[in-house]
Amino acid sequence: MGLALDGLSSGLGTTALINSIMQIEAIPQSLLKSKVSGTQSIITALQSLNTKIAGLAGLATAASKPDALTAYTATSSSDTISVVAAKGATAGQLDIVVGKLAQAHTTVSDAVTAWPETTLTITGTDGGAVSIAAASTSIDDIVSAVNAAKAGVSATKVAAGTDVATGETLYRVQFSASETGAAGAFTISDTSVPMTTIKAAQDAEATLWQGTAAEQILTSSTNTFENILSGVSITATAASTNPVSITVARDANAATKVARDLVGSLNEVFALISTKSVVTTSTTNGVTSVNGGVFTGDSSVRSAKGSLLTAASMPVDGFSPSEIGISITKHGVLEFDATVFGAALADDPAKVESMMQQIASRVAGSATQASDKYDGTLTAKITGQESLAKNLNGRIEEWDARLENRRATLTRMYSGMEVRLSALNAQSAYLTSQLASLSTGPSK
Repeated sequence: MGLALDGLSSGLGTTALINSIMQIEAIPQSLLKSKVSGTQSIITALQSLNTKIAGLAGLATAASKPDALTAYTATSSSDTISVVAAKGATAGQLDIVVGKLAQAHTTVSDAVTAWPETTLTITGTDGGAVSIAAASTSIDDIVSAVNAAKAGVSATKVAAGTDVATGETLYRVQFSASETGAAGAFTISDTSVPMTTIKAAQDAEATLWQGTAAEQILTSSTNTFENILSGVSITATAASTNPVSITVARDANAATKVARDLVGSLNEVFALISTKSVVTTSTTNGVTSVNGGVFTGDSSVRSAKGSLLTAASMPVDGFSPSEIGISITKHGVLEFDATVFGAALADDPAKVESMMQQIASRVAGSATQASDKYDGTLTAKITGQESLAKNLNGRIEEWDARLENRRATLTRMYSGMEVRLSALNAQSAYLTSQLASLSTGPSK
């Protein structure tokens, strides 16, 4: 900024005068800045809406899957058996008796102070033998060698008292199969240390239709039986002689949640649009002004809402969505009646599944059309607004340079005026003094 010469000769506040002029000169730029602010508000609101609709698209796509409503829950009549129903499960009931639990083969050596040999052999049920070679006869080295061999057997050193004759500490080595089941059985050979089997390898056994001509025994290397009922996993924690009833039924709550979540997500979108479309009036100095929200009159937003509302409320194969608890109110929002939905699901599951699949598919299509990151209608709208904001900011920058030059011009002009007035004042003072001297000179 140049040197200020406020009122040096003219008595004017030139800096304030220049600032006032610049305020007027900057009005076009201020209007541009206001427009940028409004555009940015639109962009932010559109991005928020686009994110919500994209989330709706994902939710609706999942709800449109053929198995979206085919969730089942499984229960057991005893706490000794737990049941889990996965996708693919079907309704059914079965009595089961778990006579044996699976267990891992466990062998324990006699108590020794050191292993007599540095080698031993582990042989599995398949006849495969693994030779173990330890670094020394110490119990620790034997244990380490077994564990490093990855023979499907782990070894553990266990204190076993003291040798009465020598006073040395005695140890046993416990050999345990890495996995439960009969296939995990093993033998220890090539050693002079006696071995005792503590637990023999054993499969779990479950009996179906016990005591009837159809009685069937099933085995599992673990305590879990898979797919005795389709998609159902049964895990036993204790053996029993009494039948345990397993029941698999449709999970109405899970199916209801799918429908409720879809309607809820739609209403979140509609609520955001309504909030951003509110028209308000205000009165200042007797003048009433009407102001619309950022979405007021926006055809892209209006089209997206209409498309979603139509997708959710249109009939499906001649049936109204209200028959499964989905209805539209006079305020243009959706309502979900869980009681109606549950009754319809119990009465005709196939019909409800088909209707939900088609409604969700239509909603997913409409939501994707609006929010697709490449060619969605709202995405295109956002891109256009961002381009507009960029263009406006470029014009604002041009005005910055223009106003800076204008201020410099005004500063030079008023500074020059002050200097010129100073010179004229000096000349005037000189002439005045000269005239005064003439009028007071000697008389003739």
